[in-house]
Amino acid sequence: MSDTIFTVPEGYFEHRATDYKTNNKITSADFERFNVKRGLRNPDGTGVLAGVTEICNVHGYLLNEGERMPIDGELAYRGYSINELVESCREENRFGFEEVAYLLLMGKLPTEAQLSEFNQVLGAMRFLPDNFTKDLILRVPSPNVMNNLARAVLALYSYDEKAEDYTLENNLRQSVQLLAQFPIITAYAYQTKRHFHDKESLVIRFPDPEKSTAENVLRIIRSHKEFTEEEVHLLDIALMLHAEHGGGNNSTFTTRVLTSSGTDIYSTIAAAVSSLKGPKHGGANMKVIEMMNDMKSNVKDWSSDKEITDYIVKILKKQANDHSGLVYGMGHAVYTKSDPRAVILRKNAETLARDKDRLEELYFMDKIAKISAELFYEFKGSSKIICPNVDFYSGFVYSMLGIPEELYTSLFATARVAGWCAHRIEEMTTNNRIIRPAYKSVAHAEHYVQLSQRTDDGNQGAALSSLKHIF
Repeated sequence: MSDTIFTVPEGYFEHRATDYKTNNKITSADFERFNVKRGLRNPDGTGVLAGVTEICNVHGYLLNEGERMPIDGELAYRGYSINELVESCREENRFGFEEVAYLLLMGKLPTEAQLSEFNQVLGAMRFLPDNFTKDLILRVPSPNVMNNLARAVLALYSYDEKAEDYTLENNLRQSVQLLAQFPIITAYAYQTKRHFHDKESLVIRFPDPEKSTAENVLRIIRSHKEFTEEEVHLLDIALMLHAEHGGGNNSTFTTRVLTSSGTDIYSTIAAAVSSLKGPKHGGANMKVIEMMNDMKSNVKDWSSDKEITDYIVKILKKQANDHSGLVYGMGHAVYTKSDPRAVILRKNAETLARDKDRLEELYFMDKIAKISAELFYEFKGSSKIICPNVDFYSGFVYSMLGIPEELYTSLFATARVAGWCAHRIEEMTTNNRIIRPAYKSVAHAEHYVQLSQRTDDGNQGAALSSLKHIF
């Protein structure tokens, strides 16, 4: 081995970043020239049609002679309205997330006997493999629960003797296993972060196979294991609302893309978790919380429409909060007049808000939503109607439940894994083609320059002037 000591020159990557910016100049005109639909979005904001599905319908507007007409948002799982699913469980005072998961995975509502059996299977599969917690979660603590979750999901491959078995039966088994274990991995990843990074006591509690997903989440993350009926049912509703949202959202489309390549379920779902972590997707609830904390500090009178309006104007002008010009939690790619998930969550949050003496805060949020929607046209110059989305209220609900902010996005994943797995199975059984959209090259043809003749001034040989863009 050489005795030479290698070091990274100071400012090396800063200089390389400058070079990159100089040498890479794709502009908005390039996208327009070739009619590229950035973000797979049409000019009117609708998504490019990339597939068909029976799993979920997200309906937020009507098309009238090519013009989008706003309507109250509708969300249906396998044809069943989310409103009916939630209301039924509320009226019968029972948990609904497991029923929704069964519906998404199996394609129909379960009978009472089938649901009971499904809950027993989930209970039996909640426990992690021997030494998994110690070797895969505790020994590699991460400051971010989502990263630990993604790594743990990927590691489950090594504990599955049929990891590469792509039969329908085996994928159903793997899907139910992931559904059962996600809340446990999430809770343990949080406890690990809390212990190693926050220097708090380590608490690792086994799941209760007789308890629902919502009950297990609260009893494992809470030091005293106790919760009220109102608390656990509100969390159950939040899980129901986050379980699925169509094939076009970023993490579900990620699931579809990876599944189409023929890879295993653990690689697929780990990638979906990584997608969901992004602040433009599942991490959006954290941006809402940060914005709300900023507004609560700067708006002295929460009942004053004028004071709220003045501060939102500052946000829109990039003079307040994070200077992005965005009111987080407002607007959606599909929904126009209302997001049904936000409506349901807001409605069911009021009772607990009253019990927790947080009604004033909830009403403050309502005013922010109303005023932001009214100001949108004035400052954005768009006729698009916007509404609060589910992220607007979900963080508030989690905070009332005493759930740490580090768990907000991973709870989203705990619910959404049901939808991811349903879409994976549908992709496997119906499409059978790898997803491969096209990208247009706008690079110029260049002369190759010998290594010894290259300079660092950006002029490394003239381009072939006689050649035009490669189209």
